[in-house]
Amino acid sequence: MNFNIGGIDRSLRIIVGIVIGGIGVAFGSWWGLIGIIPLFTGVIGWCPAYMPFGLSTCRVKNKGN
Repeated sequence: MNFNIGGIDRSLRIIVGIVIGGIGVAFGSWWGLIGIIPLFTGVIGWCPAYMPFGLSTCRVKNKGN
């Protein structure tokens, strides 16, 4: 898999995902489940929304597997 999310982008996605999920839990709202999206993309290092635009925040081009 080719990664298209760099280090800072990954860290921010993970933090934002945790914060959104935590707010959802604190307020007892199902909207907190939206936090799964940035959390998941940050953990795996790949964002499907970047693909159609050819975006990448990675510094190094990876060879992929």
